[in-house]
Amino acid sequence: QVQLVESGGGLVQAGGSLRLSCTASGRAVDNDRMGWFRQAPGKEREFVGAIVGWGSTTDYAESVKGRFSVSRDSAKNTLYLQMDGLKPEDTAVYYCAYRGQYGVMWLRNPDDYTDWGQGTQVTVSS
Repeated sequence: QVQLVESGGGLVQAGGSLRLSCTASGRAVDNDRMGWFRQAPGKEREFVGAIVGWGSTTDYAESVKGRFSVSRDSAKNTLYLQMDGLKPEDTAVYYCAYRGQYGVMWLRNPDDYTDWGQGTQVTVSS
C-alpha cells in the first residue's frame, strides 16, 4: 500500500501556472505507474496525464497536451504536474493515482489504479 498526498493547488488567473506535487510514502514509486486525474463539480473523473518507467514515458489527455507536463523526482519519491497556460475549464480537484509496475493496465483508466490521494483544489479565474 502506498500513501499519496497532493499539494500545490490554489487560485490562479487564466494564463498562469501552478505546479502540483504528489508525495508518496510506504514504498519507492520511481518505476511504478502514476497518473494525474481531475474532477470538476458535476462531472466524471477525467484523465490528465501519467508517467511510467525509468525512461519517464508519459501520456496526456488532448485537452492538456502542450500545456501540462508530468515528471517525477526519485530522490524525493514525488510526482509532479506542471500546469502552464491555465484556463478556467481546468478548474477541478486534482488527484494523484498509483499502480505498481506489475499487471496490465491502461494509464487513462482510473479503475486500473490501486491507490489515490485526497486531491488538491485548482481554481482558475477568468
